[in-house]
Amino acid sequence: MTALRQRMTEDMQVRNLSPRTQESYLLQASLFARHFHQSPAVLGPEEIRAYQLYLINEKKLATSSILLAVAALRFLYQVTLKKDWRIWEVIPAPRKPQKLPVVLSPEQVVHFLGCVPDVKHTAILTTCYAAGLRISEAVRLKPGDIDSQRMVIRVELGKPQKDRYVMLSAQLLQTLRGYWRVARPKQWLFPGKLPGRPLSTDAVEKACREARRRSGIAKPVTPHSLRHAFAVHLLESGTDIRTIQLLLGHRSLATTARYLRISTSKVCSTTSPLDLLPRPVSAAAKPATLTPS
Repeated sequence: MTALRQRMTEDMQVRNLSPRTQESYLLQASLFARHFHQSPAVLGPEEIRAYQLYLINEKKLATSSILLAVAALRFLYQVTLKKDWRIWEVIPAPRKPQKLPVVLSPEQVVHFLGCVPDVKHTAILTTCYAAGLRISEAVRLKPGDIDSQRMVIRVELGKPQKDRYVMLSAQLLQTLRGYWRVARPKQWLFPGKLPGRPLSTDAVEKACREARRRSGIAKPVTPHSLRHAFAVHLLESGTDIRTIQLLLGHRSLATTARYLRISTSKVCSTTSPLDLLPRPVSAAAKPATLTPS
């Protein structure tokens, strides 16, 4: 390990960045260095600009992937290398398109979960929907996190590194009890194939793709789309946006508020101003009179 890599690792550790973030940042810094065959310590704004253009025009990366590279390079140069730059100008971030997620209806959620053949995969995907968990949070649940006395689930150090509690649905509890009787998990609620390791997110995403194919649902279905469905269905049933923010573990209320743009009960049930006019507009309108130009 180079001295710079060691220093960057230590800088992330003292700031308590998650292991996944540390791994991603180190990979991005390594890719940047390999592109120029030089240490980032001797590279500057012009090389960073050229690298960003390379990612956009040649690699044709998605905006989210470029934003990850930008975040890593900003940390490297601002924190580890302590460059006295206007970091937002030297390493600009692309604007992320504000796309709305496609959300499953409650009927589609029921149909989809019924198409998951494996009992463990059924349990974890049901948990993602019933509690609105990120897949990274669901795979790291432990049996002791399920509190059937208080009917809550403890999410330990979820994003952004904060514990929180979410509701434990009575139906989910039945599903988890049925799964527990079959699997008898010990350290992890959803153990993986390797001893002492939880189920991998890749395994859950693969199971999700197979279930979507079996279900015949045309909409994209991922573990995260089940979390989106959780939020929208709560909103449409009358749950206030602040409560949904706490359940999802969002740092900003603005992040949660985007679900207001998806909820059909909130948007499409609003009366059009056309219906508020004092008299209806006739389809057989009078012919327009032409005025000389």
